[in-house]
Amino acid sequence: MNPSFSLPDLAQRIEEDLRRNVLPFWIDRVVDRAGGTFYGALTNDLRVDPSAERGALLTSRILWTFAAVYRQYADPAYLAMADHAYADLMTRFHDARHGGFYWSINADGSVRRERKQVYEQAFAIYALAEYHAATGRREPLDQAIATFRLIEAHAREPRHGGYLEAFGRDWAPIADMRLSPVDLNEPKSQNTHLHIMEAYTNLLRVWPDAALRQAQTELLGIMLDRIVNPATGHLGLFFAEDWTLRSDRISYGHDIEAAWLLTQAAEGLGDPGLTARIRTLAVRIAEVTLAEGIDADGAVLNEGSPAGYTDTNKEWWQQSEAVIGFLNAYQISGEERFLAAAGRAWAFIESHLIDRQNGEWFRGVTRDGQLLAKELKVSFWKCPYHNGRLGLEAVSRLRAIAADTQA
Repeated sequence: MNPSFSLPDLAQRIEEDLRRNVLPFWIDRVVDRAGGTFYGALTNDLRVDPSAERGALLTSRILWTFAAVYRQYADPAYLAMADHAYADLMTRFHDARHGGFYWSINADGSVRRERKQVYEQAFAIYALAEYHAATGRREPLDQAIATFRLIEAHAREPRHGGYLEAFGRDWAPIADMRLSPVDLNEPKSQNTHLHIMEAYTNLLRVWPDAALRQAQTELLGIMLDRIVNPATGHLGLFFAEDWTLRSDRISYGHDIEAAWLLTQAAEGLGDPGLTARIRTLAVRIAEVTLAEGIDADGAVLNEGSPAGYTDTNKEWWQQSEAVIGFLNAYQISGEERFLAAAGRAWAFIESHLIDRQNGEWFRGVTRDGQLLAKELKVSFWKCPYHNGRLGLEAVSRLRAIAADTQA
């Protein structure tokens, strides 16, 4: 192996960005200390919008990130941030009457959108399981288990399998199930299933329950048989209740993210045959992403279709997932092109996305490198989850690869 970069050096650069740039930004700039909450919107030049709607998703992702980095580094400042996020999630977003978590609140703390978006329930499980692992506290685990049981009781679609998108506060059906205005109003989506799978992977690590294991096994079957198209190496995005595909859009970032999350999920179940099948699939998805979704500068393009690219912006989250997904493909296959692709994705991040003046990362740039200046640095969707997870996953994988090459 002869990559064009030093593995230890790349690991150090990524870790330094995590610990000296990303994490301090969220501690220093995003905590609303007077209100005991977080700011819901922050511009690139650090202006706060005090009236911004705030989603449970942002708090859940902050909670996961800081619980995970506390487990890795044992820094008390990270634990304090996780404690703050846990209190915010349970005090302001948890529905004590019907269970689960509201989608959003107003700036004054009143509930704004009381719907139960299953995508958010999954992120709450993901975060609560991590916080339990970081602290040993039983209450977060109990909340994660309760939320898992709510998903299984209300969101599982029994006729065709898989999970429905959203419900009312009392878990009654609703007409508009869209995750966001850019999504289709269809009852099933790749995005929700991907993150339920991710949440169940994390919960299994701390609660190896038989019902959870069975649900995860069935979910992986849905991912493999309904959502992934092995002929194209892409994942479908939106589906009817009977799994009829409703869109030909391709999300290259979700493809490469799914490749490594599927690998983790299979490994967590401990089924050698399933793991082998998914490892082969993960390499196939990485091959297709590299061939079709990567621009000349090494960055992931946002979206395409069979007819060509439909959105050529390059956002922070796709680039984060590309680094991890290509490292995963290299670890499975040993093919150096994947290691090189991970290095190029990180080089793009360093050149175009890291904000060296005000901290953290910009949301994204256009294909020709122009900043998406109107996009917020902190928002309903812009969070520390993707680049925080990159900092943990990529550093661990790069150091493992370096150790293997020296053995």
